Amino acid sequence: MARRGLILTAFWLCSLLEVMQTQRQRNPFQDCPVDLFFVLDTSESVALRSKPPDYYIKQIQDWTNLFIDELKEKHQPCDRSLTWNAGALHYSDEVQLVRELRDMQKADEKADLKRAINNIKYIGKGTYTDCAIKRGIAEVMIDGSYYHENKYIVVVTDGHPETGYKEPCGGIQDAANEARQHGIKVFAVAISPDQLDARLSIIATDKNYRQNFTAANKERDISSRRATIHTIIDIILNETKDVCCSFDCNAKGGPKGPDGDAGHKGEAGRPGMHGEKGDVGAPGNTGDPGPVGYQGMKGDRGVRGEKGERGHKGFKGDKGQHGIDGVDGRKGEAGYPGLPGCKGSPGPDGLQGDSGPKGDAGPYGEKGEKGEGGKDGEKGRPGNYGPNGPRGDRGGRGGNGEKGERGDDGPPGVDGERGGKGDPGEKGEQGSRGNRGPRGEIGDPGSRGQPGREGSAGPNGDPGERGRDGLPGYRGDEGQSGPEGPKGPRGIKGAPGDRGLMGERGEDGAPGNGTVGCHGYQGDRGPAGEAGEPGGIGTPGPKGDDGEPGDPGEDNTKGGFPGPKGPKGHRGPEGNPGPPGPPGPPGSDDCEILDIIMRMCSCCECKCGPLDLTFVVDSSESIGSTNFALAKDFIVTVIDRLMKDQRVTFDGLESSLGVVQYSGNQAQETIKLSSAAPARRSLAEFKQAVKDLRWLAEATYTGQALGVALNTLSLKGNSVVIVLTDGRSDILRDQTPLDILCNKGIRVGGVGIKDYSGRMPNEEQLGDLACAADSQKPGFTFTRDNFAELLEDSFLQNLTAQICQDKKCPDYKCPISFDTATDIAVLMDSSASVGSKNYDMTKKFVKRLAERFLTADTASPRASVRVAVGEYGREAHLSDFTTNLTQVVTRIDEARFENMGTDVMSALSQAIRRFREAGGGQRVKKLLLFSDGRSQGITSSLIAKRVREVEDAGIKLYILSVGSQVNEANLRDMVSRGRSYDVAYAHRHLFRASDYSSLLRGVFYQTVSRKISLNI
Repeated sequence: MARRGLILTAFWLCSLLEVMQTQRQRNPFQDCPVDLFFVLDTSESVALRSKPPDYYIKQIQDWTNLFIDELKEKHQPCDRSLTWNAGALHYSDEVQLVRELRDMQKADEKADLKRAINNIKYIGKGTYTDCAIKRGIAEVMIDGSYYHENKYIVVVTDGHPETGYKEPCGGIQDAANEARQHGIKVFAVAISPDQLDARLSIIATDKNYRQNFTAANKERDISSRRATIHTIIDIILNETKDVCCSFDCNAKGGPKGPDGDAGHKGEAGRPGMHGEKGDVGAPGNTGDPGPVGYQGMKGDRGVRGEKGERGHKGFKGDKGQHGIDGVDGRKGEAGYPGLPGCKGSPGPDGLQGDSGPKGDAGPYGEKGEKGEGGKDGEKGRPGNYGPNGPRGDRGGRGGNGEKGERGDDGPPGVDGERGGKGDPGEKGEQGSRGNRGPRGEIGDPGSRGQPGREGSAGPNGDPGERGRDGLPGYRGDEGQSGPEGPKGPRGIKGAPGDRGLMGERGEDGAPGNGTVGCHGYQGDRGPAGEAGEPGGIGTPGPKGDDGEPGDPGEDNTKGGFPGPKGPKGHRGPEGNPGPPGPPGPPGSDDCEILDIIMRMCSCCECKCGPLDLTFVVDSSESIGSTNFALAKDFIVTVIDRLMKDQRVTFDGLESSLGVVQYSGNQAQETIKLSSAAPARRSLAEFKQAVKDLRWLAEATYTGQALGVALNTLSLKGNSVVIVLTDGRSDILRDQTPLDILCNKGIRVGGVGIKDYSGRMPNEEQLGDLACAADSQKPGFTFTRDNFAELLEDSFLQNLTAQICQDKKCPDYKCPISFDTATDIAVLMDSSASVGSKNYDMTKKFVKRLAERFLTADTASPRASVRVAVGEYGREAHLSDFTTNLTQVVTRIDEARFENMGTDVMSALSQAIRRFREAGGGQRVKKLLLFSDGRSQGITSSLIAKRVREVEDAGIKLYILSVGSQVNEANLRDMVSRGRSYDVAYAHRHLFRASDYSSLLRGVFYQTVSRKISLNI
């Protein structure tokens, strides 16, 4: 009996231990996961909002990590636990995945996500918010949990750009709609409180997901940032309560029920994302000959031809329009005397004849020289993922292996009987294709053929190669139940089912009379497991015992190989000092130090502002509603360009904005950017107010509108007023003069546009309102053909430059002086490799050099400076030397861009001739040559010969090279004076600039002029 009680106690303890172990194991069905994905904006608009550039980026990282720390397990009222899956990406004009969705209940996953967020480096370029949101949707749908209702995206952005920006992925409205279609809720969190709320409201699913959420601020106040995090988490908890607690309790599951009927085949899933760009395919076959090409570039001017024979008399043509007076031609030869004709009666005016047939195509021009290779293009952004490709067919049987090597010859066998005649052999393989013959000579161009008829469509091409597998598509919609299928094999144990209804109480059974059974026999041995992986190389065994000594060998009479090199010896005694080395290059002078300071210090740049900018916009009937809408876009675009390009801060304190819309008498409406309390209006509200302006469509009282701007907006000395009008003011009824803003220290710009009937603006009125006669601050005017031209990039660039005429620039001077009479020649490169825009920058740079040279201090009246300027391409042109700055500037303006080849040798020869013609005896001669070291037919020996001629003529040669596409070897030869290369001399005579815009930036022109002025 005692033994029986002991057995029952042991059985009870084993059962209790099993229950406790079961309770310790986590039941994953009790978890209710939530997918949360962070989309972080690291574009230029965020990075450059404050200094240093990563000021707000760092706050975004800290806020996201703070949010991740708050993602803790939350208990719902139904005894279920809310868990978190989190991931992140950041974006600018490209999207970079930080980390996929991971379970935040694992401490190492949470730490890895925070570490990855801390390692984010901001991109600092454009803002493609729509592409980033769609990438976030894909990550949530692919790696997210099985709860479709528990998916959220947190977008942290400043809402830029607001207008006029290309959104390559369909726009943020399209991205927000796609998130709604998949049931994903999107929170819109601003970088700081002063963001574009209209754009953020579009991103958010509804107003509950916006609520003025902010992730950063200028004061680094953490309380407001924590409030945003707690509010978002509370919203998620309340929304997921119904999803997680959709049943009463989790009872122990009963036995598995019978298998259900097989469902119908589901609908086709949504198409997957675009696949990655495939590999470059094999080159295709040579195509059919193309059509006749376009007429080639105009060739070089040919030699003058001989005078042709006199042609036959042509028919009288129709009367043409009056042409421009041409240049008097040469007197022609006397013609043959004609026979007197009879006077005919005047006939009726004939109809205009049909146009004549098209003339034959002219001869082809000579083939041009091969152009230089272009720069390698930058790596493109990765494309979207494509759909899964079809599964390929099974490959065929592999080919037979290579033939084995021939075996050794065996002994000759017994001669066999004579065999019968063999069957004919198989046809041999086709021979290899012969080499391609030499290319024939180019024939004479044939006459242009008649256009052929449209050919029939060709056969369909062969199917392409199998593409890469794309990402799995989204899960399709639930299909209808299908017919019952055959009973399948027993499946794995499923999750516990819902608790069933309580059944009726059964009858009490008879009392049992069992006893504890005997222990069962040991079971049969299970099947052998799979073979394990081969083991690694074992550790070396212990050293074996020493063997017995061997017999002594024969005596060795030969010497052995040299032994290994011995260790390094001790340091020897210190030697005698060597001869003095050559002098090193000179250090940076004053100009170079100033240039370094201006590059490193932003305070050294010229700044536009503070600025009070006012737009006076014509809203009269002659404008039209469509043009007025373009005028409003123009105002917003100019503001954005000034903020981006000129770095003007419109905040109502440093710089302010104002708009006056006008039409008829007393029909004006003003908008002002203000930071004062009663009429506070932010920049975003100001822009929205401009967009909300209505077309007035009345008369044109421009003078009255200018008076309203002067009195209402309190225009001051730093004010700039832009008047946008068609130049048709009603000066008869409007008694306010158009020049009311003149002589008040206000700069006025008039922009005149043709009206809807095509009439040009009144130039006189534009000149009056722009204060063209104001000696203190003369205005400026622009004329446009239509309102659409107001948004052209070149015009906006010119306009913003005129608005910012009064820039504040630091006054850094680097004076130069001459102690001897000096002649300086400057030759600009006008070849095709430079480009017309870069050539214009070169001319501006040379003007600054000429002004420095001709206004420099001189040690005595005899130490005068003369300057000559010119340009070279295939031919070189150099003006006479003069001390008159006006003549030099005029010659620079007249220098034309040749857009042809480059011949540096002819340019140096022309410079030598010009210096000899100028004479001057004891005058110092200096030549500044713009060159990238590339020239036609140039060799190292030819360069050395020509620079020796320059040196023998007493000319000091200076080279200015721009850009990185240069010939370094030729540049070194040019500054070698025909001798061995001298580093110090080359440092003084070779100037380098990274690009042509660098010529006009900083004090580079002062550095160049300073080094040329020194006689070393």
